[in-house]
Amino acid sequence: MKTADWYFDFISPYAYLQSTRLNEIADQVEVRAKPVLFAGLLNHHGQLGPAEIEPKRQFTFRQALWLAKQQGIHIKLPPEHPFNPLPPLRLALAMNCDIKAIQAIFNFIWREGRNMGVAEEWNSLTEAVGLTDANEKLADPTVKNALRSNTDEAIARGVFGVPTLIVDDELFWGQDADDFLLEYLNQPDAVRRDIFEPVNNLAQGAARRKRPE
Repeated sequence: MKTADWYFDFISPYAYLQSTRLNEIADQVEVRAKPVLFAGLLNHHGQLGPAEIEPKRQFTFRQALWLAKQQGIHIKLPPEHPFNPLPPLRLALAMNCDIKAIQAIFNFIWREGRNMGVAEEWNSLTEAVGLTDANEKLADPTVKNALRSNTDEAIARGVFGVPTLIVDDELFWGQDADDFLLEYLNQPDAVRRDIFEPVNNLAQGAARRKRPE
């Protein structure tokens, strides 16, 4: 069975939506969950996040709510966004990236709309995933280094946004690429011929001049 590396950050509502379809994807590939810091990807590529551009922020959440409604997925926005994603990312790593634990964290944030910034809420989450002495374990340098390593690995592989699934070194970005990925898994030769090759042969034309730093 092929493997799919799943790069995600809990800060993304689209990553939450994709998390609800992981079982369908896992029927065809072995999914390896790899938490990354989205801000690290943005910094590397010189991009602003959706939450840093107010009209895009508004549209992002409107679309996320609409997509959830269309797909029959329950969603409840957290009390504030953006929030600090480091605690849940490190929690996932401390839980050895167990998919069920990751889905429980996503559900806590995006299905139940809970606030990790409140100590009682955070303690409720760590108890729900079964991690004792959570704060101590999340402060472990091994866990912190694993998050940095995952983020560096994602950048090295060309990941520019979350969620991203990589199969055969091919990137499938966003929850709306799920069906694209599934078609690739079922018809890899046809997708390479009809979709990948024309893009590979597309020459780059005019480029926008970068602003001087």
